[in-house]
Amino acid sequence: MDDQSIVDLYWKRSEDAIAQTDKKYGKYCFSIAYNVLANNEDAEESVNDTYMKAWNNLPPQRPTVLITFLGRITRNISISRWRARKAAKRGGGEIILALDELDECIANGQNVEAKYIYEETVGTFRRFLNTLPDTERDVFLRRYFLLDSVASIAEDFAFSQSKVKSMLYRTRLKLRSRLEMEELI
Repeated sequence: MDDQSIVDLYWKRSEDAIAQTDKKYGKYCFSIAYNVLANNEDAEESVNDTYMKAWNNLPPQRPTVLITFLGRITRNISISRWRARKAAKRGGGEIILALDELDECIANGQNVEAKYIYEETVGTFRRFLNTLPDTERDVFLRRYFLLDSVASIAEDFAFSQSKVKSMLYRTRLKLRSRLEMEELI
């Protein structure tokens, strides 16, 4: 079933929408959740919460790219669940390592200026990603959006882990340079 038909099922409030979503994107959503949480049960709960949130948001929203819509929901729910777990002194997953790697590139702050910088940074990220070759962009997004492990990325791209680490390092340097050039850091 194509994405538009699945979205139409949500708009018709058909319970088959969730079944079709799970059939087509269940493994994808689970992969995102598991990469953040490193726990099967928590990942399954996050995926179920994703379906519930999609049900509640469709309508009024009508996403043009369903996979991106579901991926963003799954990622946000999983990160929230991870933060709750971390607050309860239980942790795990790739998120700590991935976010630490990007930490040096992102401005911090809790004020209006910081919000402006954040919005400018997001725009710069988008423009930066559009300048990267496809493979480099895909590796970067797999690591820092989907939070895949270096080993998993290396296996999927048939690269050595060392090559993936080097590629990510060089891409972070390019990103830092771009952020400095636009005076965001």
